[in-house]
Amino acid sequence: MRTIRDCFGHTVRLTDERLEHILEHPEMKGLGAEIERVLIQPQTVIRSRSDHGVRLFYEFYAQTIVGGKWLCVVVKYLPEDAFVVTAYLTDQLKGGETLWPKN
Repeated sequence: MRTIRDCFGHTVRLTDERLEHILEHPEMKGLGAEIERVLIQPQTVIRSRSDHGVRLFYEFYAQTIVGGKWLCVVVKYLPEDAFVVTAYLTDQLKGGETLWPKN
């Protein structure tokens, strides 16, 4: 298990099981280190509209094996815990309150 300090200063858990599951998807191959980097230095972070305890960390990558895509790392925050739920490539950002960069 890895722990990462996100851009907000919270400790986020990334379990070996979650990382293995994420990297099983062919388009995510080789992006394990980028998952950690996006938590530390995201381009933008959005609070989920459907679950206010979830934050979506995004960084745009011009060259992935499926073309230019956003890497989205989904983190669930609980009062005493925070952990990576999943990560995936997407064409666009989800709607919701922008938390990062801070204004």
